[in-house]
Amino acid sequence: MKKWLGLAMFFGLVLGLSGMAMAGDTATVDVSANVVGTCKFLTGGTMAFGALDPSSGGNVNAVLTQPTFWCTKGASYSITDDNGLYESGTAFQVKHVSLTEYIPYTFTYTATGTGNGPSNPITMDIAGTILGGDYVGASAGDYADTVTLTITP
Repeated sequence: MKKWLGLAMFFGLVLGLSGMAMAGDTATVDVSANVVGTCKFLTGGTMAFGALDPSSGGNVNAVLTQPTFWCTKGASYSITDDNGLYESGTAFQVKHVSLTEYIPYTFTYTATGTGNGPSNPITMDIAGTILGGDYVGASAGDYADTVTLTITP
């Protein structure tokens, strides 16, 4: 009888321990990330009107080297400017380097779009014109201005 009682206790203990050892559970871990919309200019540009000849008096379009930039893929961007150093209201003007004389010019560009990532830079499209009537009576000499562009995603 002791033999049977010992075996019964052994099997009871094994069954009791096996039930406790089999308990388990699961948990989830949430993972997140946020890609920041970013825009960066890669190069600036130049707008050169060249020699303005008052004897011809014709409109002169600028020869341009366009700025390039990139924006995060899928990010909408907006470009603004400061109207240059010598603005008059919202008009752009070049200033004579040693006199207080100005010649107005147009400065137009595409201001919005969507980025394609840093491996696909965008060439900005800028155009500029000086009207013939605006420089016919101007003093001889060099004129200049600087326009600062700002891009935001």
